[in-house]
Amino acid sequence: MFSGIVEEAARVVAIDRDGGNVHITVDCSFAGELKIDQSVAHNGVCLTVVSLNGDGTYTVTAIQETLDRSNLGDLKPGDTVNLERSMLMNGRLDGHIVQGHVDCTATCEAIEEADGSRYYKFRYPVDKELARKGYVTVEKGSVTVNGVSLTVCDSEPDSFRVAIIPYTFEHTNFKNIAVGTRVNIEFDIIGKYLSRLMEFSR
Repeated sequence: MFSGIVEEAARVVAIDRDGGNVHITVDCSFAGELKIDQSVAHNGVCLTVVSLNGDGTYTVTAIQETLDRSNLGDLKPGDTVNLERSMLMNGRLDGHIVQGHVDCTATCEAIEEADGSRYYKFRYPVDKELARKGYVTVEKGSVTVNGVSLTVCDSEPDSFRVAIIPYTFEHTNFKNIAVGTRVNIEFDIIGKYLSRLMEFSR
């Protein structure tokens, strides 16, 4: 379980393909604090640490299902990836409840400057059946974009905008997002549960 508060935008140093799996090696400041089998969110995708390399890097493995559903298959050495370790149960929930289970990818359609901050518009493919199950955004609700907990504005059936303050821009890989960039989206788990309960109550 995560909160969507990114700890570090770290550098990918190696991508190794092994059949349908991809091993991703990341250089980050807290690699020495990690343990094998620990969960770390990468652009919002929960992955398990499989190797500690002793040089400030660690390795995780993404399976084909994860690659199909997320943008991790787009990564290449030199890219930055947003990292977050799992929540501590005695800490504050500064973002919102994030599972690390990416629902789909979205594409950046527009970036607008706004007095030092930026608005990003993202569009995603709509599946009406999934929408009925809560795979949607709502105005002023929560959404996770590349692992970052954000508040939705201008919610539409297949798109939404988010406002990015300068701190978030500088400390996440939002600074690398351009029009056409694919990002990972996780819709709010509370909305999914409520939609599911409403299905059973009809």
